[in-house]
Amino acid sequence: MSHTVEILSVGTELLLGNIANTDAQMLSQGLSELGLNVFWHTVVGDNLQRAEEAVALAKQRADIIITTGGLGPTCDDLTKNVLAEAFGKKLIFDEESARRIRSYFQRTGRPMTDNNLQQAMLPEGCTILPNDWGTAPGCAFEADGVHVIMLPGPPSECRPMFQYRARPYLLSLSEGVIASHTIKLFGIGESAMEARLRDQMNAMSNPTLAPYAKEGECELRVTAKAATDAEAQALLRPTVDQVKALFGDKVYGVDVPSLEHVIIQGCKEKGLTLGCAESCTGGLIAKRLTDIPGASAAFKGGIVSYTNEIKTDILHVPGHILEQFGAVSREVAAAMAEGARQALNCDVALSSTGVAGPDRDDRDNEVGTMFVAIATQDGVHVRPLRLGARPMRERLRTQTASHAFDLARRYLSGLEY
Repeated sequence: MSHTVEILSVGTELLLGNIANTDAQMLSQGLSELGLNVFWHTVVGDNLQRAEEAVALAKQRADIIITTGGLGPTCDDLTKNVLAEAFGKKLIFDEESARRIRSYFQRTGRPMTDNNLQQAMLPEGCTILPNDWGTAPGCAFEADGVHVIMLPGPPSECRPMFQYRARPYLLSLSEGVIASHTIKLFGIGESAMEARLRDQMNAMSNPTLAPYAKEGECELRVTAKAATDAEAQALLRPTVDQVKALFGDKVYGVDVPSLEHVIIQGCKEKGLTLGCAESCTGGLIAKRLTDIPGASAAFKGGIVSYTNEIKTDILHVPGHILEQFGAVSREVAAAMAEGARQALNCDVALSSTGVAGPDRDDRDNEVGTMFVAIATQDGVHVRPLRLGARPMRERLRTQTASHAFDLARRYLSGLEY
């Protein structure tokens, strides 16, 4: 059976823009991996009437409703009340959930007020989803042909609750096994990628192939359903191999987290050390690398050389190069990379320099003019970038860092730059 899903996010703070709705993004990604179709995202404030209207509409058009938020101890936490009323279920006090709530406060050394026990009121006959990351338990039930799953709102709770509580429940709704692989690409836009696969994607039913645009890169997710995992993998393998052959060296991995993860793993496998010198990216390259657990096995450090003084004094970029070509230039990017390799005593060094905007630089380089470079024992290679002035400053920096990683990826893989 093909399920249709509505994600119903509850919280006035979402409507006011005080916080971003990262729960819905995470859930959509997770549900897509399960082969479940998310047709609607709805956000509703902490208002009884509007929440009732949103639930009534979701009940009419979806057979799986997943809610986030509104499970807390305060009077504006209405989610359970509204869902229970909509599906004709009483709220029953669950003593085990109450015990877990009391235990949580004891462990954290915080005083517990009586209203916290409101979180132990759960729809009769529901499957309780214990919350080991907070106080509010989640729950799931089926009524009137609709499956309802309620999850807490804080992302630090919602994410593990989905992964370890809701996901097994959802898997039980599916006959057979759903498996998928995600193919990661860099150096091709989503429209160009999709154009080469459009006819094939439209003709496929099992497995399916779906494109996704990320910041500066693309993904293709191949999903198959079969009676067993082995049968699903057998369906997936030819399509994965076909896509890898079609896009060649633009594929940087299958089921890998990120470009930077590939770089760290590649350096570890080859016993190489890595460093960087950054100007326009302001430490973003180092930040993304050190976000990876265990990065210290390969990454030695980074130098944010935001001024010419640091470029000359720390990276030993020759002053005459800066004077002749300017800080935003092929020549300075090359000198920065080699300077970082020497200063950090590493095998591979990356560099970045450019104009992230909103203004042009003093040599009238346009916003989006960037240079990234890689220095190794084999020499230095520079990649000039014209990323355009339209993207925001943050996006330009992100794309520039990714291009630096792509240089490292190609070096580690023995590919042409």
